[in-house]
Amino acid sequence: MKTQTILLKNRPKGKPCTSDFELINEDIDESLKNGQILLETTFISVDPYLRGRMRDEKSYVPPFELNKPVSSGIIAKVVDSKNDKFSIDDYVSGRLDWKTHQISNGEGLLKVDAQKAPLSAYLGILGMTGLTAYCGLTQIGKPKPGETLVVSGAAGAVGSVAGQIGKILGLTVIGIAGSDEKIDLLKSKFGFDQGINYNTTDDMKTALSKAAPNGVDIYFDNVGGPISEAILFHINTFARIINCGAISVYNDTELPKSISVQPFLIKNSALMQGFIVSNYEDTFPEAMKQLSEWLAEGKLTYTETIVNGFENTPKAFINLFDGKNKGKMVVEV
Repeated sequence: MKTQTILLKNRPKGKPCTSDFELINEDIDESLKNGQILLETTFISVDPYLRGRMRDEKSYVPPFELNKPVSSGIIAKVVDSKNDKFSIDDYVSGRLDWKTHQISNGEGLLKVDAQKAPLSAYLGILGMTGLTAYCGLTQIGKPKPGETLVVSGAAGAVGSVAGQIGKILGLTVIGIAGSDEKIDLLKSKFGFDQGINYNTTDDMKTALSKAAPNGVDIYFDNVGGPISEAILFHINTFARIINCGAISVYNDTELPKSISVQPFLIKNSALMQGFIVSNYEDTFPEAMKQLSEWLAEGKLTYTETIVNGFENTPKAFINLFDGKNKGKMVVEV
């Protein structure tokens, strides 16, 4: 049988473009060996952090190789199996290649239940997205009822969940996003108390003064850059700054110029900590249990931007950097 595969053709310079990827057709041997399963891709997760793996530099995960498949979180259907742990018609979630069909030995794959939640949710609120928001906020943010939380990239996948968890835990939550439509979404669907549209705000420091008159106790940072610098002027004593992402600088070709954070951290006895979700792997069972309960109780909700067609996966990824997603961006194959 044939499988379509998306390769990384070039290392992007600046913002990625579709010519940095290549779609090819490959033959796949359907005769499975013992322990193998044949998978058919259903949903593909595209995430900003993949941009870092397209650089040939040291990071917390190895870079993608040129002329090899890109990989990310994927939901796939088992269409044939010689592995006792997986049956035909099971759905699984895991890190897999951008292919329509592929063979796996099952390592690193988890079964997911389409009866309990939509399959795409296991890439989002019940997957890495939800775990990132929960672990970052609870393990680093250590929220206390009555505190003020500011979330940047708030209408994105992680930000929208982090803000909702903040509300559940008794915080005042302010979201920063890039359009009035997204600000309305934050308040009407996700329960944020206030929102700031950075594209129509000339003075972010003044806007934050109005939105957070009592200062900022926790900042969940998904963007980096000037927005995050403005937050520093408003942090309270013992504030916690959670560095989850920095999408505003991922495509920079030169080192960004920024203000020095040390004076702000010192005078406020504040904490700034970066993290990757796997740092907290030992808390995943507890986190998944809590997220699932909140979702079932209607305390958590989510939104998705679904792009149809395997061949559109690179474009969906590129659209993240133009803010064209509301919530989690996924490709339905």
